[in-house]
Amino acid sequence: QVQLVESGGGLVQAGGSLRLSCAASGSIFSINRMGWYRQAPGRQRELVALITSDGSTNYADSVKGRFTISRDSAKSTVYLQMNMLEPDDTAVYYCYANRYGHNYWGQGTQVTVSS
Repeated sequence: QVQLVESGGGLVQAGGSLRLSCAASGSIFSINRMGWYRQAPGRQRELVALITSDGSTNYADSVKGRFTISRDSAKSTVYLQMNMLEPDDTAVYYCYANRYGHNYWGQGTQVTVSS
């Protein structure tokens, strides 16, 4: 089992920045990718950014150039630096990990961007 705990959400004005953190614990050996998804009210959960065990990254088109995903392997932590935030970025952000084909999710952290 893998446990994921997010932190760093909050309320910010449009154009501002936030950094989300996700700490993994438990059976973290062989986690092959981690990342972030988000879900806004009335919308499906969508991919924001992923990072693989070899450091490759993937971003949703809507956040390219504004968000950056990174990791600290020693701390088993993944970060999402969010800059130039827009009201459409308002959502619950969920940390995600995949290990041996199993998906794990954090409890979610709210990000609200005011206009």
